[in-house]
Amino acid sequence: MKVLATGASGFLGRAVVGALLEAGHTVRTLQRRPSGVAGADDRLGSVTDPDAVASALSGIDGVVHLAAKVSLAGDPADFRAVNVEGTRTLLDAAADAGVTRIVHVSSPSVAHAGHALAGVGAEPADPSAAHGEYARTKAEAELLALSRAGDGTALVAIRPHLVWGPGDTQLIARVVARARRGTLPLLDGGTALIDSTYVDNAASGIAAALERVDQVSGRAYVLTNGEPRPVGDLLAGICRASGVTPPRFSVPAGLAKAAGSLIERVWAVRPGQDEPPMTRFLAEQLSTAHWFDQTEIRRDLRWTPAVSIDEGLRRLSRA
Repeated sequence: MKVLATGASGFLGRAVVGALLEAGHTVRTLQRRPSGVAGADDRLGSVTDPDAVASALSGIDGVVHLAAKVSLAGDPADFRAVNVEGTRTLLDAAADAGVTRIVHVSSPSVAHAGHALAGVGAEPADPSAAHGEYARTKAEAELLALSRAGDGTALVAIRPHLVWGPGDTQLIARVVARARRGTLPLLDGGTALIDSTYVDNAASGIAAALERVDQVSGRAYVLTNGEPRPVGDLLAGICRASGVTPPRFSVPAGLAKAAGSLIERVWAVRPGQDEPPMTRFLAEQLSTAHWFDQTEIRRDLRWTPAVSIDEGLRRLSRA
């Protein structure tokens, strides 16, 4: 197929473009800076620009929509402009261009209201219950996208969870930087059981979703390695693979949530240079179980992850 991938300059986006090219597709990308992926036809622009989107969709058979504003804090209008209205612009232009195969890349946070998610599937997205502007707007975007499934359009939502791997400048880089400074705490001892996804597995699963979108249209799936581990163990593995000392001190989750709520209010008035050190959403992610049943996605997409967490950590240590 001729595939358009939005948001291809991001960590996961670059991996997805690589997986699509490896599968034999011709790939065009749309993002605000070059993707840097050899073999891709880069188009610079934003999903908030209808003209750029319409031009990028010319001659395209399928779309993988990854573009999003991803942050723990920021102006709510910015999240809405990219995550909701950018998705709307893309879907409208795809319909006008006759594109009938769409993979919408979402997030498990769209269905996380702060309580544990243990062994569940893809619970319904709920903007009213999601915590934080990112999760709320991604929930709205997923519902909008899924509403377009049918009437000749095959669309599936894929929610990769906690994607990591070599070259990640977000999760891995921030975990390592805070561990090096001694400011990376465990919440309630780091015992919460969580899923994560090695980047190559996330990319191959999204590519598989494009191949199978006709058979799974209208569905949402959470995609993970299927190897839940205590969050403290995962953070320790990432730190050791990166050559830094794992976190050694624990903070009560209730205290971290309260501090996160306070920091969010301060950040809204006087934002810092980087991400806030804690938010209520982050405290919930680090202290509540969230792992997911992978039976349906593996069966329906005819896909299995190829890289285990332990192998991923070995690759991270060699990077």
